[in-house]
Amino acid sequence: MIAKKGKTTDEAQIRGLIEDWVKALRARDIEGVMANYAANVVVFDIDPPLYYEGADRLRLKWEGMFKSFRGPIDYKVQDVEVIAGDETAFSHSLNHISATGNDGKKTQTWLRATICYQMIEGNWRVTHEHVSVPFDPDTGKASLELEP
Repeated sequence: MIAKKGKTTDEAQIRGLIEDWVKALRARDIEGVMANYAANVVVFDIDPPLYYEGADRLRLKWEGMFKSFRGPIDYKVQDVEVIAGDETAFSHSLNHISATGNDGKKTQTWLRATICYQMIEGNWRVTHEHVSVPFDPDTGKASLELEP
């Protein structure tokens, strides 16, 4: 019988997954970025299409994103909240990306992220990720200038 982990341990493990993911993203380490996604992950991201389904499709998206930036990619996560149950958990946070595109244009955007996790074979895996930016309902355009 496996000893049941405490809530605090699960929350710490999930925070560790988030920290590892950020380090991998900054290093453009595709294996590290993909390490904790479940094979059947569903992602609602800020770019088309409406969603990505499956880790293979998500990997292609990340590989394309890495190729679209030159130089360093800075990414930070703040105001992280984690709620963990026995088999499922979620986190939400405000995330900031700063990078320079291949066209020389600098990107500095705050994002909102909600991530759902499932305990799969003794490990927390990301099964759903929702990343968004607010929009102005009068113009229908994204509100990219907002800061926390």
